[in-house]
Amino acid sequence: MHLADLGADVISVSRPQEKDTKSILYRGKRSVVADLKTAEGKRLVEGLLKDADVLIEGMRPGVMERLGLGPEDCHRINPRLVYGRMTGWGQEGPLAHAAGHDNNYISVSGALWHSGQPDTPPLTPFAAVGDIGGGAMYLAVGILSGVLNARQTGKGTVIDAAIVDGSAHMLNLLLKAQSTGHVNDERGTSIHDSSPFYQTYECADGQYITLGSIEPQFYALLLNMLGLEQDDLFKDRQWDRAVWGAQRARLADIIRTKSQAEWQTLFEGSDVCFGVVLSPSGAARHPHNQARGVYFERDGVLQASPAPRFDGKAYTPGTVAALGQHTKEIQEALAKGDAGAVWLS
Repeated sequence: MHLADLGADVISVSRPQEKDTKSILYRGKRSVVADLKTAEGKRLVEGLLKDADVLIEGMRPGVMERLGLGPEDCHRINPRLVYGRMTGWGQEGPLAHAAGHDNNYISVSGALWHSGQPDTPPLTPFAAVGDIGGGAMYLAVGILSGVLNARQTGKGTVIDAAIVDGSAHMLNLLLKAQSTGHVNDERGTSIHDSSPFYQTYECADGQYITLGSIEPQFYALLLNMLGLEQDDLFKDRQWDRAVWGAQRARLADIIRTKSQAEWQTLFEGSDVCFGVVLSPSGAARHPHNQARGVYFERDGVLQASPAPRFDGKAYTPGTVAALGQHTKEIQEALAKGDAGAVWLS
């Protein structure tokens, strides 16, 4: 979907038995159905490969090879093809053939460890850290790098995008903070989960806000706006971990005196580093997101707009095709021996 949002011509090949869910993840793509266990289905994919830049597959290791569509098979058809492989555990290693899901991959990679307080189990953010962040985004970067290389050299490559790899790579900023003492392996004792100035607080109405006043000038502004600049508990004690617990409790009491909207009126747009905690549907109604068109609704379904933007322009993504909607026209083009025509639609 992300590549289609960026302007790539994407053809999704689905199993015939898949349900037509009209998923927004298929927006901007064309859809064909093919049974890769049949000669007809395999021929359709081989026809698409002749002029394709990229193939993406998400099977367990070895499945595509058994279908006769592994990297060596495909590179015989198109030597410059970038072959993208998306898995949780990677193409090799003791767990390579095991089933798994987002929370399993990020728990083993270390990315889940800090998502919680000492007295609660770590909580998995829905698909964001693993499937999307450590998986799909790393696959997309690898694909784009592979395409650039293929255009320079005429030679394709195989991208092994494993969620366990990508989600671990995303920890390098955390590991840098760990090397300086700002983060350690004990939950509830680090800057992001323990400090009073980088914290989520509950408001009087049961809603939440976030503060991120790390830099000294932002911290000073926070104290000033709360009337705490001369308070002995806070003055010149930003990095005194011995009082962080007392500071958090004091700030929590203060934040609970006003509603989320009242704190938003006071802090939003200032350099305190402030944000209201919103659900996705609530975020779609936030004035900043509305001004930028971050969200939109189509056919009664809330969607997030393509990102990033180029030359300051926001792009409207393509519509969602019905399952197999383009099978016939693509089969007819391939039957005429004109694989290139497939990609001109």
